[in-house]
Amino acid sequence: MTLEGKVAIVTGGNSGIGKAIVLELVAQGASVVIDWVTHPEATDELEQQLHALGDDKVTGVEADVSKVDDLEKLVDAAVSTFGRLDIMVNNAGVETRTDVLSTTEEQYDFVLDVNLKSAFFGTQLAAKQMIAQGGGGAIINISSVHEDWPMPGNTAYCLSKGGARMLTRTAGQELGPHGIRIVNVGPGAVATPINTSTMADPEKMKTLDAAIPLGRMAQPEEIASVVAFLGSDGGAYLNATTVFVDGGLMHSSPGL
Repeated sequence: MTLEGKVAIVTGGNSGIGKAIVLELVAQGASVVIDWVTHPEATDELEQQLHALGDDKVTGVEADVSKVDDLEKLVDAAVSTFGRLDIMVNNAGVETRTDVLSTTEEQYDFVLDVNLKSAFFGTQLAAKQMIAQGGGGAIINISSVHEDWPMPGNTAYCLSKGGARMLTRTAGQELGPHGIRIVNVGPGAVATPINTSTMADPEKMKTLDAAIPLGRMAQPEEIASVVAFLGSDGGAYLNATTVFVDGGLMHSSPGL
């Protein structure tokens, strides 16, 4: 399984899971457009890290994925820089950790625009490019166990991931005849900046680890390896479904 000659876009690609995905895709031979909207120094550092390994197959593009024009900019960058687009990774995500009674309209719009609107139009634009160039492609949405598993106190986030679930199942049927596969990757708890507050609290970590059958949070690299597999020929018959990478968390039981 190799990604040699493939071209990918990774939204939110300069930190956390996105950064790990970029590193893994490049290690497997792909050329990558790294989307970023904050912390440009992190993108510069990532590009330098890759260039230091002798690989010039990455470029960073500032783009707010909640805006369709900026998503178009990412696709244009992939085509103008590397000639095509084979893999679209809709990874960018945010949360407000607010419940249904307290979430404001501004918070709701922020979460749904970044998490779901961007995945919808990222899928649309990537698919149009893949159809135009021929040869099919893979669209991979970084979802969450919370596309299916409620998380009280984080309602808008769960709603956005539930929407991503049906985006993948529906668009996967629509685009399959074009040779375009759509798969969600649903991580459980991952050691990334979005979970900093949990990781800083020993009691919370003890409770979380106890709830995961494998007994620990995932590392970003463990999510990235699944994404690379799905983008390769190894994942050629996976479509319109979700691969949960959660250490068994969704199926854990207190044994009562």
